[in-house]
Amino acid sequence: MATPPRANRSQEPERPGVSAARIRLGRVFRVESADYFLLLGTTLFLVVFGLVMVLSASVVQSHLEDESFFAQALRQGLFAVFGIPIMLIASRLPERFWMRVAWPTLIVSCALQLLVVATPLGIEVGGNTNWIQLGPLQFQPSELIKVALVMWLGFIVTKKEALLGDFVHGILPIILVGGGAIGLVLLGGDLGTVMIMGAMLLGALFLIGVRLRLLLPPIFAAIIIFVLVAVSSENRMRRITSFLDSNCENGGTGDAISECWQILHGSFALANGGIFGVGLGNSTAKWSWLPAADNDFIFAIIGEELGLIGAIVVIVMFVVLAVALTRILRGARTPFARTASAAVLVWVIGQACVNIGVVLGVFPILGVPLPLVSAGGTALLTTLFAIGIVLSVARDPDAPERAAARSAGSGGRAASPRTTR
Repeated sequence: MATPPRANRSQEPERPGVSAARIRLGRVFRVESADYFLLLGTTLFLVVFGLVMVLSASVVQSHLEDESFFAQALRQGLFAVFGIPIMLIASRLPERFWMRVAWPTLIVSCALQLLVVATPLGIEVGGNTNWIQLGPLQFQPSELIKVALVMWLGFIVTKKEALLGDFVHGILPIILVGGGAIGLVLLGGDLGTVMIMGAMLLGALFLIGVRLRLLLPPIFAAIIIFVLVAVSSENRMRRITSFLDSNCENGGTGDAISECWQILHGSFALANGGIFGVGLGNSTAKWSWLPAADNDFIFAIIGEELGLIGAIVVIVMFVVLAVALTRILRGARTPFARTASAAVLVWVIGQACVNIGVVLGVFPILGVPLPLVSAGGTALLTTLFAIGIVLSVARDPDAPERAAARSAGSGGRAASPRTTR
């Protein structure tokens, strides 16, 4: 007796609602490129990792300032809760939107920075006037200028693409407007942020193909301004001289002890961590030994608690982030996409290199946070926003139509019977 054939589950009819939902979900994941998901996944990993490390690094200082062990971590988490949806929303907006709002965003952010340096609304923190207090809100307009420069550079390069080989009519106007925005931040004394913004401006132009000989004059001018501003501030000169002082390596002598304090205890934290670390939450440096443990020197806490392995993981993740941004830059189809990707690449990766270099003793203390990881709500929001702009230009504009065509084609083949000869 012949056994009846088994039912083929793949041939069973599906409910229309379930089938439509699967098609829509499949389209969502087929639309975006691998570079899109590489950038998105690496960014989310660094944000979550940063929340864990901010919680660990800030518990002592939060208790001393707010009488709550989790105050700083909760604030950072709140900014992440807002920042991630902002990044995802920005990733769905078209390029023409960013070009339309580029000038207004730059003007508004510069106006806010002008309020910082020219009115009593500005707040001095760590010797730099770079914060503004508007009612219950306290934030850094300089971070908003970074995002504005990303959009504005993409817009102005698109308009002047044919003139980028001409210094007077192409490069000089870009340097004057961008340099003016950076100059407002310089008036507040935040030299570290100014360095990152200057690198964004010149580095983005270089990466999109502007010849180096056209960028040499503004580079030399930037170096001269940097030296003049550095020597004009006693606080900055102390940090630079302490970095160059060989006594710092031996613990410092006399007044050098206080100037070497942060550098020394950052090194002590890294040395204490060894290869495998002392364990998450077990740092001793965060017990008021290391200033800015949850911000500028969070990499030292990472090295102490998670050891050399944890520090290498963080560095590798920023390398992966750099690879993702570089791939998006190389695959960009428009001047705006290339310029925005280049600006964010120099901003995020350059700032990460400076922050890690400061902790390792390669650079003097410049006061810039580790992007996506350090505590700081304004910095986290603006960095996620800027990455959202890159995600928006990383999307394949023709993919939705191709996905719809594939779905329609496969549906048509399934509906039509085969013809046999």
